Amino acid sequence: MANVETTNPATEQQLASYTAMTDAQIDAAVDRAERAHREWATWTFEQRGTVIAAAAELLRREIEELALLITREMGKPVAESRAEVTKCANALDYYAENASQLLADTVYETAAERSWVSYEPLGVVLAVMPWNFPLWQVFRFAGPALMAGNAAVLKHSPNTTGAALEAQRIIEAAGAPAGLLTTLIVTENDVADVTARLIDDDRIAAVTLTGSERAGAAVGSCAGRSIKKSVLELGGSDPFIVLADADIETVVQHAVKARFLNAGQSCISPKRFIVDARVADDFIAGMQRSVSALTVGDPEDPATDIGPMARPDLRHLVAGQVAETLRAGADLIAGGNSVSDRTGWFFQPTLIADVRPGSPAYEEEIFGPVAAVLTFASDAEAVRIANATRFGLGSSVWGADLDRASHIGRQVVSGACFINAPVASDVRIPFGGAKRSGFGRELADAGIREFVNARTWWVNDDASARKGP
Repeated sequence: MANVETTNPATEQQLASYTAMTDAQIDAAVDRAERAHREWATWTFEQRGTVIAAAAELLRREIEELALLITREMGKPVAESRAEVTKCANALDYYAENASQLLADTVYETAAERSWVSYEPLGVVLAVMPWNFPLWQVFRFAGPALMAGNAAVLKHSPNTTGAALEAQRIIEAAGAPAGLLTTLIVTENDVADVTARLIDDDRIAAVTLTGSERAGAAVGSCAGRSIKKSVLELGGSDPFIVLADADIETVVQHAVKARFLNAGQSCISPKRFIVDARVADDFIAGMQRSVSALTVGDPEDPATDIGPMARPDLRHLVAGQVAETLRAGADLIAGGNSVSDRTGWFFQPTLIADVRPGSPAYEEEIFGPVAAVLTFASDAEAVRIANATRFGLGSSVWGADLDRASHIGRQVVSGACFINAPVASDVRIPFGGAKRSGFGRELADAGIREFVNARTWWVNDDASARKGP
């Protein structure tokens, strides 16, 4: 039988080997999830909340072990892994406490004696999740979906199989019915076929995916053929617009932290820094100092700022995008190469300026530790550059004149716009994209209502009561 192997990207040593599931085992897992849903859907919000809150407590209790697993499977510095586990726990607590209110019936005034909309679970949701935030991506979806009464079948990235199994274990240990969150172990070569087969399965009610454009197109088309609800959170090439009246020193601090978190492997990290030409030299100089000061090294060392990239193919792709951008005429300010003097899939923190249209840093998403600086001479030009991408996940605008910053932000097409703050997901507000960054929302009230049946009720006290509009 085929195996799924995980590898430490800092040492290139194998961590674990897992036996991939057969078709029969996958089928049995979906059966268990369906049975778990039928039971779970009868539980009250209070009963479900007790389980989800217990899962949050388990995450906090096991934070060190879980953080180390994340770091060893995908390479982020262990301090970032701890923060991820904490964020998962906080999200679960939020939904445990607020789901009943978020899904409370909505009452409408009509000609009926009583009319309202109830929000009822759909069933088993297939979740196709990425490796870059291996626990957060799972619990960001699972918290609201499970509290709404659904079950979940998880197809995680093979390189974070350990984290996927831990997510399942935590939900079960918290007291959920067996199979409520079920992890499938699937080899990379079989992912496309297994995913398509599951989406077409009548026991799967809906699908959510966080991943690449290519994966989103494949999953979205399968869901469309099966006429099933889908939520897609895809790539981003987020603009970070710096106006001339911004506090450059403060902006640089936020820019570096936002771009180089997780070695730049985040869909919502700013990729294109669009800076007023009048302050561009100061911005670039500040970025150069800060980027050059970042420590690249062992992600288990507390002193490390930048760990390895998650896989060698990802590093190779980023190296090619940087090289092509430089050939197109951009200036290399810092970094620019793979780290060759140590074991592991490391890439230097990189800063590129004077990025030209048509180059990868201008047109594509660079999913790695690379910041690209572009300049503008007018607000209209800033908006044009910001929108010159097929993506529309997040955007941010920085400046002292909030009315001007907001006016510019309104003209940029994105699922979120942050003024004087880096884009981030927060459990209290909806999150999602526009254009080819996907559709649907996660988190908050919009997120928890994605995987429910908004069911309309029209009730008259007796047959002689008034009916119809």
